[in-house]
Amino acid sequence: METRLPESSKLAFIGCGVMAESMIAGLLRKEIVSPLQIVASHPRSDRRRELSEKYGIQAYEQNADAVKAIPESGTVILCVKPQRINSVFNDLKGAVRPEQVVISIIAGATLDKISTALSNRLVVRAMPNTPSQIGAGMTAWTCSESVDGAHQMQVRTMLSALGKELLVETENMIDMATSLSATGPTYIFMVMEAMTDAGVHLGFSRETAKELVQQTMLGSVLFALESNKHPAELRNMVTSPGGTSAEAIYQMEKGTLRTVLSKAIHAAYKRAVELGKRD
Repeated sequence: METRLPESSKLAFIGCGVMAESMIAGLLRKEIVSPLQIVASHPRSDRRRELSEKYGIQAYEQNADAVKAIPESGTVILCVKPQRINSVFNDLKGAVRPEQVVISIIAGATLDKISTALSNRLVVRAMPNTPSQIGAGMTAWTCSESVDGAHQMQVRTMLSALGKELLVETENMIDMATSLSATGPTYIFMVMEAMTDAGVHLGFSRETAKELVQQTMLGSVLFALESNKHPAELRNMVTSPGGTSAEAIYQMEKGTLRTVLSKAIHAAYKRAVELGKRD
């Protein structure tokens, strides 16, 4: 869904790294907001200057100043690294107003922790992934009970700037999504790397092998989306008895590919849960 936020809606991005910039770029590209509706904070002057020149937004050195620059009806988006979260909470203590919605994309930062630290009950926890940088991401999100339907609609509109968004039922599902969709590109990139290396081993140049693999991955995903069939059905469509696909599948099953992927995803989930329990 895409629509425009009211001109009275102001956004303060606390920390402006890659993901925050991706969101700002998406919001402006889709004209969901104007540059005048966005402020950001970053400790480095060269980065603040870059953001201002590139997007026409106001950038502040102090986190609290960015929050104070938006009205009570504004939205605060926390985009800092997990190891900086406590210092940012200290910076924002007393600056965030109770009426402001707080959206966090910080891994491991729970709704309760954010709410307690900022004395705010309107908290949203979102988990985007790397393809969000080109507007093709998948963002799972959940929110505290105080976030009503109107606030949720605004959150959906904002997250649509990154690609698709999905409201999940429980906070535990954010950790589950962290292991599946947020960490998921890692698994895909590793498979792409392995396939490209195999192509080089066969005799292709690395550039040719990369092109073959990338288009095959892209086409396969688009075909799966278009057909709406179960992956097993799609696999059977291209697997002839005694053919090349059958031989390749035999070797992958022999190497326990499914089990390794399942273990990797479960390990990522457990790690996400551990991060959430840290002080």
